[in-house]
Amino acid sequence: MIDIHCHILPGIDDGAKDMNDSLEMARQAQSQGITRIVASPHHKNGSFDNNFQDILTEVNLLNKELTREGIDIEILPGQEVRIYGEMEEDLDVDLLTVNNKGVYMLIEFPSSHLPRYANKLLFDLQLKGIVPIIVHPERNREIMEDPSKLYRLIKEGSLSQVTASSVTGRMGKKIKKFSLDLISHNLAHFIASDSHNTTTRPFDLREAYETVEKELGMSIRYQVQENPEEMVQGRMIDKDIPERIKKKKVLGLF
Repeated sequence: MIDIHCHILPGIDDGAKDMNDSLEMARQAQSQGITRIVASPHHKNGSFDNNFQDILTEVNLLNKELTREGIDIEILPGQEVRIYGEMEEDLDVDLLTVNNKGVYMLIEFPSSHLPRYANKLLFDLQLKGIVPIIVHPERNREIMEDPSKLYRLIKEGSLSQVTASSVTGRMGKKIKKFSLDLISHNLAHFIASDSHNTTTRPFDLREAYETVEKELGMSIRYQVQENPEEMVQGRMIDKDIPERIKKKKVLGLF
């Protein structure tokens, strides 16, 4: 398995605090059957700035340490970029695509809303050859209240990734249901751990795929589990036409 979103690099964001933490996370990932991890430290989120050169250096150092410790996991470079207005101008300066292939980029929205410029910016990035992957949309308040806003972004060419612990129910029943709805309506194309540690935010990836198989069937599990391989190679993924999530009318007396 490939985990495309993980905060495993030591001491550069709110994930692994040091190399020992990174190694413990890698061991837990290995026990889940994960063989490759895209390290995706936060960038431009108001607390952390991690430019692509620093990330490449840290990935190289961690891979050497994993080899030394006999942990059979490969770390690939990535970056979780909080959306901001100047992203297009910074593509060649600060920003890093998944596995440095120049195709996919992990993009985070604020948890409470979608910036007004989001649609135009994500479309403009695609004109530059970048495929935006919206991370954890199931935890965005505005998308939860109005899923059609995510539908529009996916319809225009963006992709999205839900978090494994959302799919398993660790984050609550409502978020689990919404995550599965996004997958079944072709509005989410990847599952990733977004792991920050081995305790409160562990990997959960194998359990998430098992949940998808149980709730949605083997064919959908196969699709979302195979898409990461295409992504890290910079190839186009297998995806179906997005469908709107119909909001159920609430009946009651007022």
